[in-house]
Amino acid sequence: MIRFLLSRTVQGIFVVLGVLCITFLLLRLAPGGPFQSERAVEPHIRARQEAHYGYDKPWFIQLARHIAGFATFNFPPSPKLKGMGVEEVIAQGFPISTAIAIPALLIALLIGVPLGTIAALRPNQLEDRGAMLLATLFICTPSMVLGPLLGMLFGLRLRWFNASGWYSADDWVLPAMTLGIIYSAYIARLTRGGLRETLAQDFIRTARAKGASLASVVFRHALKLACLPVLNYLGPTTAGLLTGSIVVETVFQIPGLGQHFVGAAVNRNYELAMACAAFYALLIVGFNLLVDLIQAILNPRIGFRS
Repeated sequence: MIRFLLSRTVQGIFVVLGVLCITFLLLRLAPGGPFQSERAVEPHIRARQEAHYGYDKPWFIQLARHIAGFATFNFPPSPKLKGMGVEEVIAQGFPISTAIAIPALLIALLIGVPLGTIAALRPNQLEDRGAMLLATLFICTPSMVLGPLLGMLFGLRLRWFNASGWYSADDWVLPAMTLGIIYSAYIARLTRGGLRETLAQDFIRTARAKGASLASVVFRHALKLACLPVLNYLGPTTAGLLTGSIVVETVFQIPGLGQHFVGAAVNRNYELAMACAAFYALLIVGFNLLVDLIQAILNPRIGFRS
């Protein structure tokens, strides 16, 4: 297990470094710059600004400076953030995104797992076709459509929640419902496929032949293995939810991390964009490692393979 953890940690470090390098190169190749504005700036003033923030150095020195800053948590200052560091922006946006992500994940699991289980237990029947039709409908409905519909119904018509903004304690409900409903469709399809495959295995038929009830076989034996594809899906999905859904945060005007990420890329805020990308990569690596550990525990045949 120690070897497994060390191997995954080293791989994760290289992944984060790769994300930093790719993000840095893409930002530098994009037109514009952090000091570009509508007003004309004197060349000597721009040269002084670039020298102050280290933009006059060769690109590989700038990249090394960013990597060293992220590794030591001494983040380089950004010319776009006056009086704030990139860590403060992430610290402000991340709790808001988390307040939406956790309920959205719970909603997705509470809808998707039962829906997929019902479909798997009644294959090619009305329950299966109805559940998969509903899941397909949720998958094909983009968040930019579902979000405004929920906002119009529950916010403008019924006036149960605010249609947009982050003002009240229940402003997380509509964004979380939007994300939870959409992701529940993927979980339902994965649960159905995993459970159907598990129910066809020999040890399930043996348990049924010994007189075990269907409920006992499903909930004590089959679901434990059937949830492995769902766990694989939940790793990157949870990281994506925690770092903010860009579309949903835009629709509901939520000041989460996704909004900061988009704003940093549009405004050429190199430091914040790289910090958000590295933070996202770090979350994906961490959750994938957690998923691998849970899978090894649930299925000993997988084991801790490095």
